[in-house]
Amino acid sequence: MPENSIDHIDFEDLNKRSISPHIITHLYTADPSAHVFDGKIYIYPSHDIDAGDAFDDLGSHFAMEDYHVFSMEDIDSTVKDHGIALHVDNVKWAEKQMWAPDANEKDGKYYLFFPAKDYKGVFRIGVAVGENPEGPFTPMDKPIEGSFSIDPAVYKDDNGEYYMYFGGIWGGQLQRWRNGVFNPNNSTSPIAFLPNDDEPALLPFVAKMSDDLLEFAEKPREVQILDEKGKLLLAGDNERRFFEAAWVHKYNGKYYFSYSTGDTHFICYAIGDNPYGPFSYKGKILNPVVGWTSHHSICEFKGKWYLFYHDSSLSKGVTHLRSVKIAEIQYDEDGLIKTLEPYNDFSIL
Repeated sequence: MPENSIDHIDFEDLNKRSISPHIITHLYTADPSAHVFDGKIYIYPSHDIDAGDAFDDLGSHFAMEDYHVFSMEDIDSTVKDHGIALHVDNVKWAEKQMWAPDANEKDGKYYLFFPAKDYKGVFRIGVAVGENPEGPFTPMDKPIEGSFSIDPAVYKDDNGEYYMYFGGIWGGQLQRWRNGVFNPNNSTSPIAFLPNDDEPALLPFVAKMSDDLLEFAEKPREVQILDEKGKLLLAGDNERRFFEAAWVHKYNGKYYFSYSTGDTHFICYAIGDNPYGPFSYKGKILNPVVGWTSHHSICEFKGKWYLFYHDSSLSKGVTHLRSVKIAEIQYDEDGLIKTLEPYNDFSIL
């Protein structure tokens, strides 16, 4: 939530009421992407730091510069920090802001997918390759051709095909690509190129990956998110429309596309029949947490499903200093996800 809404919060009490503890406390981490490799849970988060940058709607204060990889033997075991897996200084094309990453595995190699701003101030998506899930990772010299915006999430389908989902508005620059090329004008305003409230909301993108997972195998296409009438969600429907943090998982043969609503602080989901969509909106997975952003992943481990997310309660509400948490999610008989309230008997709305 916005920082001016937290003055009334007793953070010691809030953390007692939390449905889950922070699992990493020696540094600040956010935007956790979780996967199971070799029977262990591996978490690929962004690494929050206080770089002293000004707070603004472009996210300048999110000045992350490296990635750590974490692993867990079991869902409630001690988390191991494997140290720095990749630093911006080792990425030739990237200048700053190593935001939310993801990872995946193919043929015994591990791939870290990450957004960063290039030296023109434009977000691109890069790939780095390692021999182990914890890294270290060696980055490619150039970003993925045709990539833009933020929040890559790479889903491996049952047939062995890999798909990258990506995009984020405001600081994520998605609105600056509405005409297919980057529009740098009015660069201090995140809303300069957003649709009107009665127009369809901006959509995330998806592209099948090449066999080596280093490039797109096709031109990225929009991922449609539909309302109960089969119409695209509108830009003014900001408690349901896409903002950032795309993620896909599969449950009982259906594809679940989940995402953050950004400025309204929900994690929502929609369901479809194939990885390209369209996806029909179904509801909320997580209600608002302390901290401006919500960003998550969903992972199955030993027959149960878990939501990996973050909040800012450990830093007493500092927006850009967040900490990772885990909560079990449950489905009803129709495959709908039961909404989680992050704090018992406590609402920050």
